[in-house]
Amino acid sequence: MRWDDFRRSDNIDDDRDSGGGVGGPFGGGGGMPGGGFGIPVGGGGLGIGTIIVLGIIGYALGIDPAVLIGGAEMVTNHNPRYEQPYAERRSTRGTPTDAAGQFVAAVLGNTEDTWGEIFQQSGQTYRAPRLVLFNGYDQGACGMAQSATGPFYCPNDQRIYIDTSFFKEIEQRFHGCSGKACEFSRAYVIAHEVGHHVQNLTGVLPRASQAQRAAGSKAAANRIQVRIELQADCYAGVWANRSNAKWKFIEPGDVEAALQTAAAIGDDRLQKQARGTVVPDSFTHGTSEQRQRWFSAGFKSGKVSDCNTFNAASL
Repeated sequence: MRWDDFRRSDNIDDDRDSGGGVGGPFGGGGGMPGGGFGIPVGGGGLGIGTIIVLGIIGYALGIDPAVLIGGAEMVTNHNPRYEQPYAERRSTRGTPTDAAGQFVAAVLGNTEDTWGEIFQQSGQTYRAPRLVLFNGYDQGACGMAQSATGPFYCPNDQRIYIDTSFFKEIEQRFHGCSGKACEFSRAYVIAHEVGHHVQNLTGVLPRASQAQRAAGSKAAANRIQVRIELQADCYAGVWANRSNAKWKFIEPGDVEAALQTAAAIGDDRLQKQARGTVVPDSFTHGTSEQRQRWFSAGFKSGKVSDCNTFNAASL
């Protein structure tokens, strides 16, 4: 992946040197993030389930996927107490200077430029999200973010939360890629979370949240969550297509590495590895095949209209 020419975004709050979030590592938590990669912690859960990669850590560590809190609970169990602006702390605002921060800023900047053009073509204005880098834990408008939660998007403050140590998990624990090929997989993760922001701006997340609250069961709510996550995967593919058409940044093996990562974190594969059985009603991100297929759909066409997972008769 060639990203040196990408514009670096300054929409970044770097909390990595601030000693963690307000309230300490066990504080916070009534609100839940709206979209991302969520994993269970103990008997409950943090985060919410899509680019890829969250539920992974919990499953890989042997946590029973049956305890994974479904998307409905995470989207609907919000606490108005946390629906407040992000609390500015000792963040370093702007473009980070370290290698990991530069990569994140470059990918985020490119998603801003790409989605800005897409929105402009439809007569709309794209409002970019901010991205929070943290170490260990951090406090935001969706409650406590922790390293174990993985990257996620919080619709309450329109911020993406990432502990960059998560990127190492892709290569070291889950073998979704190796070496430089991991860069595109990491970019896919960021683009997936940006996809949730696009869903928020276009009203998809609010409508899905309402549908989940009206769902008659957790299984039904989870099925809605799967559609949310697969659409974000597709949007990541749209970004890759549109950006590559302009920048020619994708190198041989990049897409294959991202698809391998997507397959490694499909709900079916993770559950099979963790407990030997698969429980489709508990899926919150989609199967390996679905994640690969929807990313590929967006990447092949570059059209947002090809990402309507909610109208798809069969995912």
